[in-house]
Amino acid sequence: KTIEIIGRISASLQVRPFDFMRQTEPAQLLNFIQSEHPQTIALILAYLEPEKSSSILSALPPDRQAEVAKRIAIMDTTSPEIIKEVERVLERKLSSIAPQELTAAGGIKSVVEIINRVDRGTEKTIMEAMEVQDPELAEEIKKLMFVFEDIVMIDDRSVQRVLREVESQDLALALKGSSDEVTQKIFNNMSSRAADMLKEDIEFMGPVRLRDVEEAQQRIVNIIRRLEETGEIVIARGGGDEIIV
Repeated sequence: KTIEIIGRISASLQVRPFDFMRQTEPAQLLNFIQSEHPQTIALILAYLEPEKSSSILSALPPDRQAEVAKRIAIMDTTSPEIIKEVERVLERKLSSIAPQELTAAGGIKSVVEIINRVDRGTEKTIMEAMEVQDPELAEEIKKLMFVFEDIVMIDDRSVQRVLREVESQDLALALKGSSDEVTQKIFNNMSSRAADMLKEDIEFMGPVRLRDVEEAQQRIVNIIRRLEETGEIVIARGGGDEIIV
């Protein structure tokens, strides 16, 4: 009985791999790991919180972003020996992993959580590169993601719900760089008067920076994701028909 209790206590005290990095600022971590091999960076980011990982991933050079994201996506289980080797390279040591265990990290869901939190430009760079490197993997990731252009896949009632949350300035900016299909989807879910006003806003806006457009689109995507998380709207994912009753 005593041994069993001690075992449970020991298990509860185990430290998650790379736990020592959790208290470090993303900027410091970036300086610490950016020169490492992409597989090493992927292993570290897979264990950190998605918010911190996305910040670091966004700050990596564009040519490394997709490579690291891809390695996170295809990662499955990693032996403690490999983790300890990474720790030795980083002059750190993990003491809580038993030699016979395998620790699970990474995978498609992990990389989606990270990519969903990076800025729109970084997301686009990663996905375009991944579509070239590994089209099948890119498609699997996209099935779990939602990007601004996917608004066309949302039912009209949900689009109307989203529009009630969106600032008119953000909507005009976002549509400035969107496809005709997306623009028409938005206009179809507005009153004629509101649509005419939005068209005028876009027309008189003049040239805008691509970064501003992408940031506006990302803010709208964040609203959509939030409404989906709270169950106020439903987004069909993965190509399957979703029946709502």
